[in-house]
Amino acid sequence: MRVTLLGTGDTTGTPTVGCDCETCEAARDRGVERTRFSVHVENERTGESILVDASPDFRYQFLREDLSPPDAIVITHVHFDHLDGLGNVYRLLDDVDVYAPDETDPETGQSVAETVAADYHYLDTITVEPVSPFEPVSVGGLELRLVPVDHPPLLCYGLAIEDPETGSKLSLSGDTSYDVPERSREVLADPDLFLADAIVPASLSEYHPLGGRHEGPDGVPRTFGTKHMTREGALALADDLDATQTRLVHLAHFYPVDEAFEDPLAVDGEVYDLS
Repeated sequence: MRVTLLGTGDTTGTPTVGCDCETCEAARDRGVERTRFSVHVENERTGESILVDASPDFRYQFLREDLSPPDAIVITHVHFDHLDGLGNVYRLLDDVDVYAPDETDPETGQSVAETVAADYHYLDTITVEPVSPFEPVSVGGLELRLVPVDHPPLLCYGLAIEDPETGSKLSLSGDTSYDVPERSREVLADPDLFLADAIVPASLSEYHPLGGRHEGPDGVPRTFGTKHMTREGALALADDLDATQTRLVHLAHFYPVDEAFEDPLAVDGEVYDLS
């Protein structure tokens, strides 16, 4: 299983448009970037590929990494930075299955699958495949399981992808606070590679109107506000899950410049071969 990090940034990306902060300037100087979140997963045995979340930067990401369009797409939730790239499949593919959770969201009155079908009703290319959380589904020779996480006010899902032939496993936290349900943690556990939402360092929680939550034994917030993990929260969750390797994603440009490009913070274009 080959995993390519297409987009490792949050909703504005790094560099952020019109921003001259030290972190954005350093990104420009180094020639690195964090576009909006998206991950490409290739089953090298079959040559098939899966796109996890459809970034608004879809076109640029695929051109930059010289990748062919995906054979299937998974959508974890309906925020624009994870969904709005779907329109890019127009004239690129004759058909593509889009896998999305089937639980009805009390906030929207629709499931993620229903929202995708409604928003992209004009694209004959797309076939929405509703998926029940925790239920395994075979896609491109890999086994996928979507699991609920905690990203209020909308329902959001993490994802485990396993290769039944090699036993390799990729887990993605999805956009979430540290308060991931225990049953979901069990599905995500023991990955070879864990991609964890870590929007900012915990030290910035004092600047959020709601502060931080889910403090660890050291008193450090593991959640920034209510929706995303801090760096410290993401690393704590990685330890909880016994991840072999962890890369932090969905990163904001608010990381101080002397921390912004240090391991395990990811940048676009990283590739991992799991076997």
